[in-house]
Amino acid sequence: MTPSLRRIITGAIFFGLTCITAVCGYMLAGWHFLDAIYMVVITVFGVGYGETQPLESTPLKVFTMGVIIAGCSSGIYFVGGFVQMLAEGEINRVLGTRRMSRGIEQLQGHVLICGYGRVGQMLASDLAAAKQTLVIIDTDVRRIEEAQAAGHLAVLGSASEELTLISAGIARARTLTTVLPDDTANVFITLTARELNPTIEIIARAENPSTEKKLRRSGANKVVLPALIGATKIAHLITTPSAEELLTTGAGIEALSEDLHQLGLDFSEQALDAGSPLVGQTIGDMEVTGTRGFVIVALKKADGSVIVHPGSDAALGIGDKLVILGHAESLPQLAKKARRATMSFRGATS
Repeated sequence: MTPSLRRIITGAIFFGLTCITAVCGYMLAGWHFLDAIYMVVITVFGVGYGETQPLESTPLKVFTMGVIIAGCSSGIYFVGGFVQMLAEGEINRVLGTRRMSRGIEQLQGHVLICGYGRVGQMLASDLAAAKQTLVIIDTDVRRIEEAQAAGHLAVLGSASEELTLISAGIARARTLTTVLPDDTANVFITLTARELNPTIEIIARAENPSTEKKLRRSGANKVVLPALIGATKIAHLITTPSAEELLTTGAGIEALSEDLHQLGLDFSEQALDAGSPLVGQTIGDMEVTGTRGFVIVALKKADGSVIVHPGSDAALGIGDKLVILGHAESLPQLAKKARRATMSFRGATS
């Protein structure tokens, strides 16, 4: 509980007890309930219209003076708590803004993220996980508060305004990303940023493919189209098989081998029969005794199951098949060490 809130609660309790005690005191003196309440109200709040009944006795006069002192003191204490709360909030806001400005002034080579929507939040989270210093810029106060709560430095304002970018340290920044869903805003931000820092790397988001040219002419180094990326990903999931499907079909391995062969690599499959020296050994034994120019991608067991990226303790048995990726010149050497004359070996060039 903050001191100001504690002060408000204490003042309210003391003020309420004072009023209740005062009403009870006047009623004990023979006053009616309504007259007692009226007397307490005009006394505590300093109105002073006049007593409903004459205060002739000395004890009643002393009691009334006590009500005035206690009521006014508790009321002032209660109101002071509200004033303190407002003052503390304003002071904290000013100090927080000043601390934020000092933190930004000390940055060098940081990243500016213009827009803290869904894309901006995910981007900031990934950059923070990569230990990259960053500054958030947004026009929404709520989003700025969310960014600060997440531990990010943030600047409230439009990134298309020069003063906002300057306060965010664009002169010392390494990269600026504008990820607003509005293409027009992203173009204006790119223009302003390029003018303020001709060497900064600008990565801009575009919703409409036709905006890409405008962003590049405005000074963007790279343009990202989320819709295009999403469509490409979906098409990739539809047209490209999973890893297990790829490894369990000969056509998948052959298709990969054609592409890898251009890089000097071969994707091959080596079967183990009863006479293979590898039967009874483990993947770890094979990696130790073999050459370094290969990687065991998967192990196809005789029962048809596939172990992708098998561990070093995976045992090799009769009928198992090794799916190996390696340099073209290394695979035949490995085959000669591990096979007998009848061993099948596909995909490697000898």
